[in-house]
Formats: sequence, structure tokens, C-alpha cells
Amino acid sequence: MAGIHITDIEAAINWWRAKKPSPDGVSACAEVRALATVYALMVYYRESECDEDSMPAVAKDAWLGWYESTPDAPCIAICSTSQGDEICKGCGRTFDEVQNWPVMTPAEKRVTWHRISIEATAWRFNRYAERARESTGVDHPQDPR
Repeated sequence: MAGIHITDIEAAINWWRAKKPSPDGVSACAEVRALATVYALMVYYRESECDEDSMPAVAKDAWLGWYESTPDAPCIAICSTSQGDEICKGCGRTFDEVQNWPVMTPAEKRVTWHRISIEATAWRFNRYAERARESTGVDHPQDPR
């Protein structure tokens, strides 16, 4: 089981706010309310991650709705793990992450995205940033465009 990082909760809230804006400037859609409850509890308890399996179903569904709008894999088609590297120079994933990507849960994939974004050492973040934008349609993996 993986933890969903608070920055993903924030990104999902902002995505839903843009997707379903408040009609009166005060009320929020059900998805934002569900995610905001999770977010508030995380802040209150000073937690940076919430458990994907214990997340309320309505909040998890809202988070998964946002997740579907994000690029699935960080791959930029320069896979050095196929050449024997333990960490891919192109995307920053470990050999095991590359191999197990198809069976990883959305939260497990986002844990990987978070780690490689923080490290920012893979070519997708420097030498081939333009290629990464073209292949995924985003400037940064946390950007929910």
C-alpha cells in the first residue's frame, strides 16, 4: 500500500476547482469537499501522506479522477535500465519500478513520480525536458494539465 502525498491532494483539489468552478464563489463541488476533508485532516495531524486504502471512497474517487488526467509514465523513451543501469538516466525510475510499472497502483506510481520530481536528476528534468513535455504534455509531473 502506498501513501498519497499531500501535494497530489492539493493538485487534485485545484484540478477539480478548475473543472467544476463554484457557481457562487463560496460553495465547492462534492469532489473538492471530499478531498478538502482529507487535506484538512492531513494538515491537522501534520501528515505528508495519506494511506490510499483507508482514504474515504468519495475522496479516493475524486483523487483518481484527477490522476487520470496526469501522464501515466515518466518515460521519455531513453531507457538506460535496458542497458543494465539500476536507475534509468532518462526517467529516474529504478529497474524494479520500470519492470513493475504496469502492475503498480496509481498511488504507487505517484510515489515514484514524487521521488523523481524531488530528485530532478533524470534527463527528463534537464537535458531532455523539452522531449518530456512533448511526450507527456506537461512541464512538470506535479502539473495536472
